[in-house]
Amino acid sequence: MVKHVILWTLKDAYDAQEKAKIKAGIKEGLESLAGKIPGLVEIKVYTQGLESSNAEVMLDSTFESAEALKGYSTHPEHVAVADGNVRPYTATRACFDYEV
Repeated sequence: MVKHVILWTLKDAYDAQEKAKIKAGIKEGLESLAGKIPGLVEIKVYTQGLESSNAEVMLDSTFESAEALKGYSTHPEHVAVADGNVRPYTATRACFDYEV
């Protein structure tokens, strides 16, 4: 199994109300991929971090293998969500992948 964890911050141009709507769209879009991507075991998006956090959105996903993770990265449904719900609104991205 492979864990794929992403942390994002949103662009500063958005106010709190806009950020809440963007975070909801990211969560809905990414979590909607469950059952649609071969090898994707679990996917969860967290948008309500503690005040001590320095990221605004976290993706926590599990894949059957590194090959499944690689397939996810180019899968058309994932690319559509990334291009439509995530990339236009995020300023920074950090990724950590590891075997479990």
